[in-house]
Amino acid sequence: MTQDIFVTGAGIVSALGTGMEETLDALRGRRTGVGALRYLRTSHTEFPVGEVKMTCEEMMHLLHIPETDATTRTSLMGMLAVREAVGQARLTEAHGLRIALISGTTVGGMDRSEQYYLDFLTNDSKNAYIATHDCGTCTEMIADRFGLFSMVDTISTACSSAANAIMLGAMLVREGRADIAVAGGSECITKFHLNGFNTLMILDRALCRSFDATRAGLNLGEGAACVVLESARTYRRRGVEPLCRLAGCGNACDAYHQTATSPEGEGAYLAMTKALASAQLKPADIGYINAHGTGTLDNDLSEGVAIRRVFGDGIPPVSSTKAFTGHATSAAGGIEAVISLLALQHGFIPVNLHFSVPMPELHFAPATDETPPAPLRHVMSNSFGFGGNDTSLILSKI
Repeated sequence: MTQDIFVTGAGIVSALGTGMEETLDALRGRRTGVGALRYLRTSHTEFPVGEVKMTCEEMMHLLHIPETDATTRTSLMGMLAVREAVGQARLTEAHGLRIALISGTTVGGMDRSEQYYLDFLTNDSKNAYIATHDCGTCTEMIADRFGLFSMVDTISTACSSAANAIMLGAMLVREGRADIAVAGGSECITKFHLNGFNTLMILDRALCRSFDATRAGLNLGEGAACVVLESARTYRRRGVEPLCRLAGCGNACDAYHQTATSPEGEGAYLAMTKALASAQLKPADIGYINAHGTGTLDNDLSEGVAIRRVFGDGIPPVSSTKAFTGHATSAAGGIEAVISLLALQHGFIPVNLHFSVPMPELHFAPATDETPPAPLRHVMSNSFGFGGNDTSLILSKI
């Protein structure tokens, strides 16, 4: 990157809880947020999921939104994450600055469309929710809640959406098109989601086991997370302290298949090497990799092969945190970037829960010890999407 980009705030809501403090406490305590399905109305209760432990009405109460307002679960979770990030970065005091909101989502307001579809067809009682369906509308609802943003954009690249939103936010700041960017993603679990992944036969009826020889699929999750990005000039002018530096970003698309990953991990390999080049770092500089690690047969093998291609015999500690949160799909890149930030700040490795049997095809095992072999200075976060749209971010200590 030609201009350093810094993280001055972050916000998160997931199956682990609401906010950075609850998230850190659950990670350090090795407590998963994945469990029996509770909030989504569906007959498929056999699948464990990582749900945010609140109803939409409870989130609306937290946000002081009247229950009569037409909102969606995706936008409500996004508002909670943005509220924490904006507060930490003191953006309400950022007068006269151009602030962009970039959010990643794929299902958008599908939860309300599913819930009220028959009403749409037979009566006019829920017509206000028709306009909440689009992905972009969810981002606009988040933006409207705060009234801070002069630019709003939505990214939809499946499971790399939030990571790509962060990458775009950094580009806007670096190129002078925005002074500050709030970037991440939000995604709720829907029947559309659950049934779609079930049709692909990649859901596990037990708790997921990323990078384990016995892995049988993923557990879906939901949530939202974002980071505040700005230059040194801007944060110094505002008198705030940075949390870390967004040192590098890399995106590649191998277009190998609509859903399957390349056996050689080509897209993942390219994304990681591009991120390293962007950060002007060597593979040996990375102290921890927060892997995409979905727990599916293909992804974990493909990503493991790509990691070996990039890092050779010097592979740093690797873990997937999806056993904590579930796979939050479009929001995963934001959630895992914030988890990577917490790891960097507090000097620990989020462990790879439920791991027991090494994959014979790989020459490394995921981390089960939270103590890093050396103080963390650079952390890589991987987010890989359908169609081979793969993104890697690198966060570094100041």
